[in-house]
Amino acid sequence: MPDASLPDLGGVVAVVTGASGQVGGGIALRFAQAGASVVAHYHRDRASAEELVDRLRAAGAAALAVPADLSEERQCRRLVETAADWGGRLDALVNNAGVQPVQELATMSAEDWRTVVDTNLTSAFCCTQAAAEAMRADGGTITHIASIEATQPATGHAHYAASKAALVMHARNAALEYGPRGIRVNTVSPGLIHRPDLEEAWPEGVRRWERAAPLARLGRPTDVGNACVFLASPMAGWITGHNLVVDGGVGAHPTW
Repeated sequence: MPDASLPDLGGVVAVVTGASGQVGGGIALRFAQAGASVVAHYHRDRASAEELVDRLRAAGAAALAVPADLSEERQCRRLVETAADWGGRLDALVNNAGVQPVQELATMSAEDWRTVVDTNLTSAFCCTQAAAEAMRADGGTITHIASIEATQPATGHAHYAASKAALVMHARNAALEYGPRGIRVNTVSPGLIHRPDLEEAWPEGVRRWERAAPLARLGRPTDVGNACVFLASPMAGWITGHNLVVDGGVGAHPTW
């Protein structure tokens, strides 16, 4: 039974890339709870993807896990084609797949740079292009998961921040070009999202975030999912080319 607190996405077929991860799983779950059929993409972590699919089906949604290496254009296209064949259509794509290594510029190689840019940016370009071709004449929605680091860089994240800033501009350009076809393209830029090992791995960062955030907590994967469901719904029918920041207000804090 769909969650009545969410916009109704009944009949929508959605693809979420990187769904086996923490944020991707939260996005996929909220789409399922809104009534959508969900294709959950994963790269290597089949067990997590299959566990997620079980959760989506328990929420009453049709769901399918599909593997793909999104660094290869043909696999991006195969993912989209598989989703459209399975669902009979394609209505929504969420480009969430990404990596976030920490590495200072002084030690970063061109290969390190390319790996992050290819994973975070080029895969979204390829999936977007394939999805736009697969979407019907009545349009669809594409949402990129960027980051507050698109506008607020952090030490050790030059490649990551650059890739996320480029995602925001890619969405704006795609919104211009695909708008006449009724395809809306937006980005969601999350702040720091909770994961089970985060407090142990970065305790000072968590405390600093909680002090800086007006809402005094970390984000949850479902916070990002809520934003994505909204942007995919008719409630956002006149929103395109927009970057929706989901950060608990930290971006409004000048000292973060």
